[in-house]
Amino acid sequence: MATDNISVQWKDEPEEHDYPAAADYLELLAGPKVVGAVVDDLRAGPVVYKKAKDILRAAGLELLPPENSHVRRDLIKINNGKSLSPILLVRGDFRTGTPMVIADGYHRVCAIHWADENIAIPAKIAAMP
Repeated sequence: MATDNISVQWKDEPEEHDYPAAADYLELLAGPKVVGAVVDDLRAGPVVYKKAKDILRAAGLELLPPENSHVRRDLIKINNGKSLSPILLVRGDFRTGTPMVIADGYHRVCAIHWADENIAIPAKIAAMP
């Protein structure tokens, strides 16, 4: 479903509410000290750019369908030229088979993939402490 010349607008930095949302999800996977360190690392990290197809592969996640309400909402934002927030990632480790974690932005990644899997998505990446 890739289209030619699709243009996606991005905010310069993740929205402030993205960090607590990421922490809320990460608390399902690690304790408070680890989560706090990861969120601090995300806040301090630079924005980098990664392709949607690579993010999904590294996370080992399936592509959600465009009919998913959250994916559809982000596809509408893309179509309307509204800015999306960069995503928040936690680096995996291929040596141990540990996948990357999309701490915040899974639906945005899926929406971008449906628009064009090769679009570079701005992201902040933290390492596990």
